[in-house]
Amino acid sequence: MKLHPAQSQIAKSKNRFRVVNCGRRFGKTTLSAWEMIGFAVSADDARVPYYAPTRDDARDIMWKMLQEIAGDLIVNKNEGRLELTIKNKFGGTSLMPLYGWEAVQERKKGVGVKNNFIVLDEVAKYRNFWEGWQEVLRPTLTDLQGDAMFVSTPNGFNHFYDLFNLQSKDSDYKSYHFTTYDNPFIPIEEIQKAKQELTEDRFAQEYLADFRKTEGLVYKEFNRDRHIITGELDEDEWNIIKAFGGVDFGFVHPAAAMTIKKSGSGKYVVSNEWYKSGQTDAQISDYVAALRWEECYPDPENAGGIAELKRKGVNVRDVIKGKGSVVNGISVLRELFKANRLFIHESCQNLIWELETYSYGGAKTDPKKDEIPVKENNDALDAVRYALMMESVGREQKATHTSAPYKFARR
Repeated sequence: MKLHPAQSQIAKSKNRFRVVNCGRRFGKTTLSAWEMIGFAVSADDARVPYYAPTRDDARDIMWKMLQEIAGDLIVNKNEGRLELTIKNKFGGTSLMPLYGWEAVQERKKGVGVKNNFIVLDEVAKYRNFWEGWQEVLRPTLTDLQGDAMFVSTPNGFNHFYDLFNLQSKDSDYKSYHFTTYDNPFIPIEEIQKAKQELTEDRFAQEYLADFRKTEGLVYKEFNRDRHIITGELDEDEWNIIKAFGGVDFGFVHPAAAMTIKKSGSGKYVVSNEWYKSGQTDAQISDYVAALRWEECYPDPENAGGIAELKRKGVNVRDVIKGKGSVVNGISVLRELFKANRLFIHESCQNLIWELETYSYGGAKTDPKKDEIPVKENNDALDAVRYALMMESVGREQKATHTSAPYKFARR
């Protein structure tokens, strides 16, 4: 096995969970392939899966390289299932299957199996990462006390950033940071050329593996230091006077039900999130009904889901839809962040991830053309937008049509 010095440093680590933050062309695929084969050879009947953002990515990134490195160790190759069976040192065989993350996210693929080692590649691009890792993949390592390696280039301050910092809380985790410059086989002049062609932030993220805010970020006013609440929410201290929420329906994409609490001083705290894929309208409605919100603001485009909510006795309120509603709703949230009136509890990990990745697809150049963001990474955000946009509209209407101050009843 021939690894360059930075790769060797990672390979020699004895930590159970290694988090590798690296620039493009660092050599993470080569490192991952050698690590997979090493674990597969060293245990009898081992299971060593590899995950990429999509199944096509898994095929394009890893399938050919695994075969080239494994060589004569290969006993069986199933290209349809993307599975390699290789000989191990005990005279038996071990399995190396390749998956797309959507298999975890949409079908909970992996539940019930026992894994010796897992490689998760391009982790920063995974949707709903924490649910997939904590509920599906982490338990597969329990029986065998298996290991995992998380490899990625950053994508804003999302779940990969949190994962990278876990080493300060859990000694099982060890994080590594290497840049493209750390690969001695990449000509420096090629990296310098890329530096001249890319924006400073894009180069820093892609080549220096530096955590930067995503270019063209929609909610650039959101700041972790100012807007995230840690620990238990003391409702008396906050003077909470109202609990309500928004719902974004989904099956393939995650459904989101976001609980929002309002203080007597007009501040809002997103205190809880429910963020799951594969949920029917009836299942979503059952969960929302159990929350007993005072008001529920659901996706206005889903008539079936709204009907289910009403059948469950949920107090469904209308949400404005049509031209300009998305832009106006985004403006409401941005103004609340600017005024330090909107806060997110640390447990809402998927919402925080969306706040740090929801974008216009790059730096905005034409405000009229680019005012609608790319419809990705916005399930929880849409649910929050429905609720806060309409709560804001309700306040304006009450101020216009009533002479006395309107007060919400305490729950």
